[in-house]
Amino acid sequence: QVQLVESGGGLVQAGGSLRLSCAASGSIFSINAMGWYRQAPGKQRELVATITSGGSTNVPDSVKGRFTISRDTAKNTLYLQMNSLKPEDTAVYYCNAALRKSLLSQSRDYWGQGTQVTVSS
Repeated sequence: QVQLVESGGGLVQAGGSLRLSCAASGSIFSINAMGWYRQAPGKQRELVATITSGGSTNVPDSVKGRFTISRDTAKNTLYLQMNSLKPEDTAVYYCNAALRKSLLSQSRDYWGQGTQVTVSS
């Protein structure tokens, strides 16, 4: 079994900061890309940031300059540093990992259970 467990969400005032973590555990052979997505009430899930095994990142303009994604490959842990938070950043944040469970298995996506981030104005 593979588990992705997020932590670090909470309530913060506008302009504040939060740091999310996502720890991957279980039967993992290798992890390719990892990423953060978010879903606000009544909206579709959207990309927040991704990072490849080589460290290349993809961050949309909506959070560029405010959010920073990083990973500790030795610990299979993903991070999201969120600064200058805005009320529109309020959402459930989900961790995603594209990983292989064995040498012979194909890569597939796994998701965490999500962590709530609420930014008050």
